[in-house]
Amino acid sequence: MAHRTHRRKWTVTAAAIVLAGAVTPAASGATADPPCTPGATYGRPLPSPAVAARLVRGGFTFLEGPTWDRRTGTLLMSDMRSPTGPQGVQPSAMIRHTPPATFETFIADAGSNGLAISADGTRVLAATHDNRTVSAYSLADRSRTTIAAGYLGRAFNSPNDLTTANDGTTYFTDPNYQRGNRPDEQGGRTSVFRVRDGVVGLVDDTLPQPNGVVLSPDGKTLYVGATGADVIMKYSVRPDGTTGDRTVFANIRTPDGATVDCAGNVYWVSNGEGLVYVFSPTGARLGTISAGRNSTNAAFGGPDGRTLYITSSVSGGGYGLYQARLNVPGNPY
Repeated sequence: MAHRTHRRKWTVTAAAIVLAGAVTPAASGATADPPCTPGATYGRPLPSPAVAARLVRGGFTFLEGPTWDRRTGTLLMSDMRSPTGPQGVQPSAMIRHTPPATFETFIADAGSNGLAISADGTRVLAATHDNRTVSAYSLADRSRTTIAAGYLGRAFNSPNDLTTANDGTTYFTDPNYQRGNRPDEQGGRTSVFRVRDGVVGLVDDTLPQPNGVVLSPDGKTLYVGATGADVIMKYSVRPDGTTGDRTVFANIRTPDGATVDCAGNVYWVSNGEGLVYVFSPTGARLGTISAGRNSTNAAFGGPDGRTLYITSSVSGGGYGLYQARLNVPGNPY
């Protein structure tokens, strides 16, 4: 789900407005039940072909990677700031939103971009560009562990976004947007990887700036957006987590983060257009959802799973959280 400075120069436009200290999430928005009903039939996902999301809160620097924690009824996001130090690394805090209006700093120095709740609901997985790894933070005590440290003895560029399967297999993208001034140990390649039981494997090293990544609800299809090619690819997924055939799913401008709903419809953010494009599982375009001028990512949440949260720029500067009510619940992870 998250992401980067794209091909533009990074500038700080606004300070994030977050509150220090712990806030107990509201129990009214929490549910341990999965949002998708096996075998259910769903109707049209959008109430109209063009939906406008509303702004919940602005004043952040650069929001990315939203993911819904259904056990606490809260949304986690990354807020990245401008690069610091000789290596040019972007600090990042993990923010927690408790609807309708509470925002707090969950982890001040998370170093994160894309986020995903683990299948067992105990951790938030994070594409962490601060140390070029994939990490996991305990939701109970916020302790950090490393899930993937590198590939074939070489450091990643800057892990950007990720998605995780029910068996724990996690797929992540590795463009170079947040590598800063650190050495290129991937030889110019920007890749998609998977990690399962601590073993990192290569999915694809031919995509220019792979970015958003998401699994279908049944876990049998992996979608990856390549920002540098304006294309969304799909891969078949085998039972052992390895991937097979690759085909073009759709083309949009500057594909960024993505999510899916319970019917398998795919929601892909176009950063350059400030739109979320909605596609059927066959790739048919169903409509759009608009937010700010530059949108980065999207995730389903809310007590019934039908609220789509979008991280996007705000008129006048900075970034904010938007939301839209849709007809089909999402498949958060």
